[in-house]
Amino acid sequence: MTFKEAQEAVDGWIKEYGVRYFSELTNMAVLTEEVGELARVISRRFGDQSWKPNDPRAKDNGKEALGEEMADVLWVLICLANQTGTDLTEELQKSIQKKTFRDRTRHLDNPKLKA
Repeated sequence: MTFKEAQEAVDGWIKEYGVRYFSELTNMAVLTEEVGELARVISRRFGDQSWKPNDPRAKDNGKEALGEEMADVLWVLICLANQTGTDLTEELQKSIQKKTFRDRTRHLDNPKLKA
């Protein structure tokens, strides 16, 4: 699925099942919430945090939850892109070009990354 197809699929779902988009401000708050949920899974799976005793995500050390939370973040980000008329394909291409120009030797020359 391309970004364009993803944006169209989310828009179609919103129109068929979601009644309407939440406001941009609400979706920004929801995005922040979803990023927090992703952070919780990552901190427990890869970091120093431990799973709470009854957390159902602990069964596979959060592997399934990790993908679910990433998809939730992407969903809300796509909603915001649709609401604001942002073409994610175009913006990602511009971001890659910007980073390539700006950082083409920065990471190669970083001694911290060579260890």
